[in-house]
Amino acid sequence: MNVSRRIAGRWPRRWPVQPFREPSWAKQEPTYRDCPPALIEAAGKRASARPSGNWFVVAASREVRADRPFGVTVGGRELVAWRKPDGEVHLGPGACPHLGAPLADARIDGGALVCRWHGLRIDGARCGTWSPVPAHDDGVLVWARLDRLGGEPPLAAPVVPARPEGTARIDAVATLTGTCEPEDVVANRLDPWHGAWFHPYSFSRLRVLEAPQGLDVPDEEDWFLVEVTFRLAGRWGVPVLAEFTCPEPRTVVMRIVEGEGVGSVVETHATPLGPGPDGRPRTAVIEATIAASSRPGFAVAARLAPAIRPLMRHTAARLWRDDLAYAERRYALRAD
Repeated sequence: MNVSRRIAGRWPRRWPVQPFREPSWAKQEPTYRDCPPALIEAAGKRASARPSGNWFVVAASREVRADRPFGVTVGGRELVAWRKPDGEVHLGPGACPHLGAPLADARIDGGALVCRWHGLRIDGARCGTWSPVPAHDDGVLVWARLDRLGGEPPLAAPVVPARPEGTARIDAVATLTGTCEPEDVVANRLDPWHGAWFHPYSFSRLRVLEAPQGLDVPDEEDWFLVEVTFRLAGRWGVPVLAEFTCPEPRTVVMRIVEGEGVGSVVETHATPLGPGPDGRPRTAVIEATIAASSRPGFAVAARLAPAIRPLMRHTAARLWRDDLAYAERRYALRAD
């Protein structure tokens, strides 16, 4: 018996990091038989039927600041967001109502936007043809309510997924853009079977234990249950059970329900940006990871969150560079 096997045989099962054995990538069990396209399509249709109240994620909360404006385009509409000195988020059209200057380039003075072209001052209230857009800051993400784009009955607040409570948590937000539509991003996340094949550097020993079938699935049963090991290095990883749900049409949530970090979530939000220069749609993937743990050492790690967040964003971005290729391919096959 070699040294690694001897260590694995004596490794405490209560520790979060565990040794594991697996076949080579090509020898793992194929998953294509378990994920018929109709199943993924039905899950997407059920998600699209849920109300969003016309709310769209526009940015990470940390990106919207009191010292400079944040510009973004959603559904082809130019927007600008900023904070007042008291921390309240304001959001509205990104073009100055005077001559159309980009308010993303404005200066902030006393909580108001000051246009750099001619000095027009916008404090967040209606100003000529400029009207504020309803905004919501949930502490991790900033949302905008765009009724014309959403076309649904409006809701007073967005459908924010349940998140781990308490101060001992770390959140990080990664944003990438792809040539696809939000439904393609959602379809990617509703296909957990691809994880160990497409992302072997991150996932191992992945099995989908339960998956909803058909269109008429009650909301309380509409989730995927997945057993997976998050690979750390070599054949060492963190085994968990995770569930995937869609609380609204453009959001997929992965929640750890058993194992290390119970209650931690990864929220994948798909925001339509509008057509790119080639006329094809662009979609922003805005992924929020909110990690928590009851272990005493995690409280220490939470105090080091500013140093840990870049690593979390890097991990999410690496996965989504691959997954956007999946989503873009899905869109291209549908559009061409």
